[in-house]
Amino acid sequence: MNRYKLTTFCMCLLLTFSISSSAQLNTPRGSQQATIMQRIGISDVSITYSRPSVKGREIWGKLVPYGMNYLGFGTSQAAPWRAGADENTTITFSHDAEVEGKPIKAGTYGFHIEVKPDNKATIILSHDANSWGSYFYDESKDALRADIETTTAPHHELLTFEFNDVKPSSATASLIWEKKAFPFKIAFAVSDIVLNDFRGKSTGSLGFQRQNWERMAQFSLNNGGDLNEALGWINGAIAGNFYSQKTFQNLAIKGQILNKLGKANEYKALMNEAASLANTAQLNALGYQMLNAKDYGNALKFFKLNVANNPKNPNCYDSLGEAYKTMGDKKNAIKNLKKALSLNPPANVKANSEKLLGELNAL
Repeated sequence: MNRYKLTTFCMCLLLTFSISSSAQLNTPRGSQQATIMQRIGISDVSITYSRPSVKGREIWGKLVPYGMNYLGFGTSQAAPWRAGADENTTITFSHDAEVEGKPIKAGTYGFHIEVKPDNKATIILSHDANSWGSYFYDESKDALRADIETTTAPHHELLTFEFNDVKPSSATASLIWEKKAFPFKIAFAVSDIVLNDFRGKSTGSLGFQRQNWERMAQFSLNNGGDLNEALGWINGAIAGNFYSQKTFQNLAIKGQILNKLGKANEYKALMNEAASLANTAQLNALGYQMLNAKDYGNALKFFKLNVANNPKNPNCYDSLGEAYKTMGDKKNAIKNLKKALSLNPPANVKANSEKLLGELNAL
């Protein structure tokens, strides 16, 4: 190899090494990265973004132009704002979700905003989550567009994402910068997600525990699930499997399912069986369940049984007195409520007995 070729080879090698080393450098950013995550039900939403500062600049309509624009670089001739700085801002959903009422599949998306001058904006989620900012934005890759209204917010020097108004199945996410907020609602079909998760895992180790079948039957009952499916689950917890065991808890759950299915006679019969397995607190709860169902005969039977089994328990007399009051039997209500007060009850029982006696004008 002659001297010229050797010199050229060494220079190319040095240049390649320099570029490669530079690409791997890890130095502090001007706009620090951040990730915020919120759990909704059993689903997670996370947003990863870079946080530019205001630094006294005019933001809206100036630093962040209104509408869709050519940004002077990249392939997009009509790009939205990248909703941050540097790389794509991204949003990730662990399960299928809704954004502003529009469906979006589980996954990671590029997050952009078309900012408008009239306190309006459009959220854009793109299937392209790996581009640099919005310089290569391609409308054909849009996964979702949702129009929103912006709001005024206290000054935020650093661009910030927040989750607010968190509810059992939804939350409001907001991008806030300078004095403007971009709120958008994210929601999940929590009941369906929970039930589908259990269905998928029930043949594994999760399904080897009776309590898991009980919990899912109760969850389905309370959250609009398939009652016949829930009945099958609770029946499996009670009998027929290696983990099955009849308990007050699973009989009570089955009874509630039967009652909701309109099988009143089966429900009442099962509650009598559950009562034979109940402890003091469970029998008391069963009495109130019957009271709420206006099954006054069984309610009295369970409350009286508790009094007979626990003659020095003021709460048992308080509950029996409340049952009589609900039924309109003032005499027996007063008798049992005063008996509860005579047994030095705890503060909560005393307060309830006195309240009920006050309503009966018997204090």
